[in-house]
Amino acid sequence: MALRDAATMESSPDPASGPANDDPLILSRLHDIVERRLLHAVFQPIVNIQTGEIFAYEGLIRGPSDSPLHLPSSLFKHARANNLTVEVEHLCRGIVLKQFAHLKLPGKLCLNVSPECLLQSQTRHDDTLGQMREIGTDPQRVIIELTEQKSGHDYELLRQAIMHYQEIGFEIAIDDLGEGFSSLRLWSELRPEYVKIDKYFAEGIHLDPVKRQFARSIQEIAEKSGTIVIAEGIETRADLLLIRELGITHGQGYHIARPNDNPAVTLSADIATALCGAGLSHVPGKNQADQQAPTALKLLRAVPAISPSVQNDYVYELFVNNPELHVIPVVENDAPIGLINRFNMIDRLARPYQRELYGRKSCMEFIELNPLVTDKDTSLQDLSHLIVESDPHHLYNGFVITDQGRYLGMGTGHDLIREITQMQIHAARHANPLTLLPGNAPINERITGLLHNSEQFFVCYGDLDHFKPYNDAYGYLRGDDVIQLTGKILARHCNQNRDFIGHIGGDDFIVLFQSEDWEPRCRAILDAFDEASRGFYNPDDFERRGYWAENRQGEKELHPLISLSLGVVKIESAQCQSHHQIAGAAAEAKKQAKKIHGNSLFIERRSAAQS
Repeated sequence: MALRDAATMESSPDPASGPANDDPLILSRLHDIVERRLLHAVFQPIVNIQTGEIFAYEGLIRGPSDSPLHLPSSLFKHARANNLTVEVEHLCRGIVLKQFAHLKLPGKLCLNVSPECLLQSQTRHDDTLGQMREIGTDPQRVIIELTEQKSGHDYELLRQAIMHYQEIGFEIAIDDLGEGFSSLRLWSELRPEYVKIDKYFAEGIHLDPVKRQFARSIQEIAEKSGTIVIAEGIETRADLLLIRELGITHGQGYHIARPNDNPAVTLSADIATALCGAGLSHVPGKNQADQQAPTALKLLRAVPAISPSVQNDYVYELFVNNPELHVIPVVENDAPIGLINRFNMIDRLARPYQRELYGRKSCMEFIELNPLVTDKDTSLQDLSHLIVESDPHHLYNGFVITDQGRYLGMGTGHDLIREITQMQIHAARHANPLTLLPGNAPINERITGLLHNSEQFFVCYGDLDHFKPYNDAYGYLRGDDVIQLTGKILARHCNQNRDFIGHIGGDDFIVLFQSEDWEPRCRAILDAFDEASRGFYNPDDFERRGYWAENRQGEKELHPLISLSLGVVKIESAQCQSHHQIAGAAAEAKKQAKKIHGNSLFIERRSAAQS
C-alpha cells in the first residue's frame, strides 16, 4: 500500500455541510485547476517551544487567488461532490513535496490526509515513494497527519495501513485531537508519534482552567505513551507561554508564524525572546479577575463611521470641520471595510478640477482597504506585536477596534505606544533592579495563581550565609556580583518552562518548583554555587576558608566563607489559603537549613499546612 492520499488540507471540510452544488462553472474551473496544476503550496512552521527551534513545517495548499476554490475547504468540498478527491489530493501532495524540496526547508514536513482517503481502493501504489525519490526527500522527514472527519473507521485495516507506512519510515500524527468524533480512539488504536491538540483548546487557554486541564491531561497521557504533543492555533503570547509551562513541547499558530510560500527558517526575534527569556507565563489567580492585562478597549476612541455610499464632498467637509480627525472608517453592515486618510483625500481634492470630478462620487474612490482590525479583547502586548509585524502606515492610520466583528471605534498608534511604555515602567517597578528577576509583587501573584488553580508545587527559599561581613570586607560591588551570580545559578538549574524564580531582596531568593526532579535540581544548585564561590575571594582568604572583617562590636573577626542555604517545603494548594501562609512555612524551612554548616538543603517533609 502506498501513500496515495497524502493531500494537504488546511482544515477538514465539514461533512455535515452536504455536497457542493454541481455548478458547471465550478466543475469546469476544478478540471482546469487539476489539468493545469493551478495550485500552490504554503508552509507554516511547527516550533519546539522548549528550545525555540523550528521542528517541522505543515504543508498547506491554496487555489488560484481569484477563484472560489482558493481556500482548501472549498476546494476539497467541490472535489468530493464531483468525485475528484483522488485526483486533487494527488496533485496537492506532489506540489507540496516538490516545493518543500525546492525551498530546502529544514526539519520535517507534515502532510494532511483523512483516514478515509488513506484506505481508498483506487490508491496509486508506490506513487508517493517514487515522487519522493525523484525530488530527494527521505520518508523519515515526512509526517502523515491524519485529519478527523467522521466516526466509523475500520480500525484494524487502518492500523495495518499505518504500520506499513511506519515500516517504510514515515511518522504518524493525529490532527485536531478533541475536535473529531473518534480522535481519542484513533490515538489509542494507532499509537502515533504525534498528536495535535485542536486549536479550540489553545485559544484563550491562559484564561480558561477547563482548557488548561484538558491540555494538561493530554500531555500526561502523551508522556506515558511516548507521544509528542503539538498545540495548534496559538495566537497570543500569553497562550504560548502557558502552553509551554504545561510541558507541551511543540506548537504552531499565527502568533508564532503565519503560513507563507517562502517561510522563514528561524523564529522572529520577538518569539525567540519570549521563548528564551527567564520570565515565565502567569496563570491568572483568583484575585486577578479585575487585574487582567489591559486590552484594545482601553484605547477606544469614538470615531463616527460612514457607509460606502457616502459622497466624497461630505467626507471632505468632515475633515475640514474636524482638524483632529486623521482617518474616517468606512463600515458596511456593521463591519469595517476600510479607512479614508485625511492627507490623501485633501491632497487629491485640492488639485485643480479634482473636487468637481470626484466630489459627487462614492467615497470608495479614496478608501484604503485592508485596515488593521483588532478585537476589543486583544491584549495591548499582542496588539503591539501585530503593529510591528504589519505595514508601517498602520502606525499612523491607527487601527479599527471591533466587538466580534462589529465596528466599535478607532485606536491610535500614539495611544498604544503611551500605554505600552507605562506597562513597561510598571513591570520594571515589580522587578528587582539588581538581578531583574521578579520581585515580591509578582512572586505573590504567582503563588496566588498556583493556589487558585489547585497546583501542587514546592517552594524553595534561598539565603546566603555570612554575606554581610563579606559585603563589608570586599565592598558592595563585589557583593552585588555574588548576588547576581546566585540568581544566574538558580536560573540555570531550574526548568524555565515549569519553575518560577524570584528575588525577594538583598541575598534572599525564592523558587517555586513544579519540576518533578526538583530535589536533584536543588543539589545541583548547591554544587554549582560551591564551584563558583572560588572566584569570590582573594587566594589567601580562600585558602584559610575565611576572611577578616569587623563584627558588630567593631572587633576584627575571622568569618567563614559565604554558603548557600536552601529550605524547601511542599505546598498542597487545597490546604493553603494565601501566599502569607506559604511565606511563613518557607521562612521556617530556610531557618532550619541555616542551622546546617556550609552549603545546605533542608526539606520539610510535612506540607505547609502542617508546618
